[in-house]
Amino acid sequence: MPLIIAGTVRVPPENLEAFRPHMQAMLEASRAEDGCLEYSYAEDVAEPGLIRIFEVWRDPAAIDAHFQTAHMAAWRAAWPQFGVSDRRLFAYEVASHRAI
Repeated sequence: MPLIIAGTVRVPPENLEAFRPHMQAMLEASRAEDGCLEYSYAEDVAEPGLIRIFEVWRDPAAIDAHFQTAHMAAWRAAWPQFGVSDRRLFAYEVASHRAI
């Protein structure tokens, strides 16, 4: 059963440019993982520093493996120096989907 991870984190707007290379590295490494179907970040247009996260994983085992990767550990370790806060992520199990 596919799994969607969606939510937000906050980065002080003055730290965004310095944080972008870390976001890019995380995107590239995560997208290369077995079971990653989609992985993206987007800055909210109305709230500078609010980063929207959207991921789609093949199944819960794929996201469990993702949480154990070296790039995930490096990603989380970088957060304090850039002021990343207010992590709000949710997992959604997908029973079905259709184009609209």
